[in-house]
Amino acid sequence: MSTAHHSHGVPLVRIVKRPSLSRPHAWAIRVLAVILALVVCALLIYALTNLNPMRVYRSMFQGAFGTGKRTWVTLRDSMTLLCIAVGLAPAFKMRFWKIGAEGQVMVGGLTTAALMLYIGAAFPTWLLLVLMFVCSAAAGAVWGLVPAVFKARWNTNETLFTLMMNYIAIQLTSYFVARWEHPFGSNTVGIIPRDGSKAGWLPNLLSEGFNKDFGWNIVIVLVITAAVFAYLKYSKHGYEIAVVGESENTARYAGISVGKVYMRTMLLSGAICGIAGFIAVSGASHTISVSTAGGRGFTAIIVAWLAKFNTFTMIIISLLLVFLEKGAIQIASEFNLNDYASQVITGIILFFIIGSEFFINYKLVFRGKGGLRA
Repeated sequence: MSTAHHSHGVPLVRIVKRPSLSRPHAWAIRVLAVILALVVCALLIYALTNLNPMRVYRSMFQGAFGTGKRTWVTLRDSMTLLCIAVGLAPAFKMRFWKIGAEGQVMVGGLTTAALMLYIGAAFPTWLLLVLMFVCSAAAGAVWGLVPAVFKARWNTNETLFTLMMNYIAIQLTSYFVARWEHPFGSNTVGIIPRDGSKAGWLPNLLSEGFNKDFGWNIVIVLVITAAVFAYLKYSKHGYEIAVVGESENTARYAGISVGKVYMRTMLLSGAICGIAGFIAVSGASHTISVSTAGGRGFTAIIVAWLAKFNTFTMIIISLLLVFLEKGAIQIASEFNLNDYASQVITGIILFFIIGSEFFINYKLVFRGKGGLRA
């Protein structure tokens, strides 16, 4: 039978699932995607503004790492984003599609702010910090447990449920911002505590001369990152999470209580996001508002997915996304570009990075001898 006859009806291009790629090969594809993104962005920058693309890229780097203070702010924001992404990893690995991290961060931050305002002067700093850490984790854990209970008992849709929990957290925060506003009529809480004592602020790390304002943020988040990696990879609970994520029926057949795994895992996931709220208030802004989470609960979803729930890989991706954010702000300011132009550059880079995952998981097979064999 002729080749022409065989090829009749075969599409010109087919998408075929790849066998598992080696890690170096997969990272080579990701690096190539970033390089291509930078080339496309360079062409776009020159076409729209006649600016030297290298000047623009240098400005982006200066915006994120140009001074010691900028470097530490970039690291601080990266750690907050990383903490939220690490919190999402256990839930997503068991295919519990939680988009409620934003609300869990907010209630964690709200709890921290309340303790700073009401009992900040009554406890020694170390005890107050421990109390804030534990209570913020507990608040986030409760916020994560509620949708898990409903999912386990009545099989509710966790995506919608966690989204609604976000709105409750926003309204709760709005209520307390109005109650605590200072000065009156400003609709902001202001820096807390108001006596200037810095009670409840994460202390400086190491000695003077080491820009350590946000050092504890980094230490806390990296410890959590390593602990969650070990938990998911080496513990019995981590194994059960993976089994439930692969197939609930298989998990039940193996004697795993799926409902208990849901609740236990969402307690952990919510607690970590609550700790992110503690870090945001105690270790960064020292205030509370409805923008404390700042959309990072949704950005963290991108981080978790691109990292394939590997918490160490999330470190790199979190740093990249925050670098792009800081860089976009810098080039908008330095070259008098509007925010949309700078965000287009960020969007193109993200598009290529996300698109690289397609080529890691799939390949294109063209019609011909290779295509016929496939």
